[in-house]
Amino acid sequence: MALGFNLFAQNTIDTVLAEVEKNNTSLSAHRKSIDAERIGNKTGLTPQNPEVEFNYLWGNPSAIGNRTDFSIKQSFDFPTAYSYKNQISNLKNEQAELEYKKQRNEILFQTRVICVKLTYFNAIKIELSKRQANALQVADAYKSKYSAGEVGILEYNKAQVNLLNANKEVENNEIESNALLSELAMLNGGNAINFADSLFSMQTIPADFEQWFTLVEAKNPLLQWVKQEIAISEKQAKLNTAMSLPKFYGGFMSEKVVGQQFQGVTVGITIPIWENKNTVKYAKAKTIATQSIETDAKLQFYNIMKATHIKVVALQNNVTDYRSKLALFSNSALLEKAFIMGEISLTEYMYELSLYYENIQKLLEMEMNFNVAFAELMKF
Repeated sequence: MALGFNLFAQNTIDTVLAEVEKNNTSLSAHRKSIDAERIGNKTGLTPQNPEVEFNYLWGNPSAIGNRTDFSIKQSFDFPTAYSYKNQISNLKNEQAELEYKKQRNEILFQTRVICVKLTYFNAIKIELSKRQANALQVADAYKSKYSAGEVGILEYNKAQVNLLNANKEVENNEIESNALLSELAMLNGGNAINFADSLFSMQTIPADFEQWFTLVEAKNPLLQWVKQEIAISEKQAKLNTAMSLPKFYGGFMSEKVVGQQFQGVTVGITIPIWENKNTVKYAKAKTIATQSIETDAKLQFYNIMKATHIKVVALQNNVTDYRSKLALFSNSALLEKAFIMGEISLTEYMYELSLYYENIQKLLEMEMNFNVAFAELMKF
């Protein structure tokens, strides 16, 4: 039965994540921006526009007649340049998708954390409802006893204050839950989501960090983005080399004067001397710099993941240990019986009961912290 509840909770969170991914306005705007960027990356890959030229020249003296020139020509970069341009375009489009994936992961992480906190407040609400019902029962009983003269004003007031505190804790819990639901609605494009789960899903994390990290590293958008940047720099260096090679142009030309006409093909070549100076050197230097950035990013990512992994494993162990010992040493079932039998006073009963609720709250807080840390670990 517990397994069924846990699976239901997990499926509910997954449903919320799917809704947020579909309705989040930031993701929608980012998606449109990425689509526009993909189109932009596919521009400038073709040869330059053809050039058409027409000249009409008046002769002087007029006896020699007029002259008419017409030409059309097309220039071309060195052939390998177009291949490198297309490869760079594809790499940039893949980078754009990684940017979107990074943004998506961040939004879904925020959503998951809110769901975890809501699960905590929903679980607390159940406990507070029990406490509220118990406080109301005690308050009513002491009101009757006070009216009958069986207890004094101090005991009566103590029972009423206990009920007041229970009511206010329920109200405060409701305020926190509503605030989180508002944040969830904001992430969901302004559409409200009713999230009522009160059981934390049973998350597990592999104890072998190195083996786990190998899988995570391959899926990290940031590291993938840096790898793409290195590949782009390498292709850019090759492109700059190709752009430093001679350019060609060819076309048709016609010249017409009185009684004569000349027409035929025209070809030419540009001599690469000044225009692309240092471009290849710059691209190679940028590649080296990007490789250093990748090394640094990997190191930082490894250290962050290892620290978070250690934290998650420790929290997981704490939750398991605290839950088992709390179930073993809990006196909650005996308290009410002892109070009804008159073995403990109202003060002792309220104190022991407050300790019980405090322990339950600590356990739920530990489970919440564990799930938040686990979500942070899986964000990457």
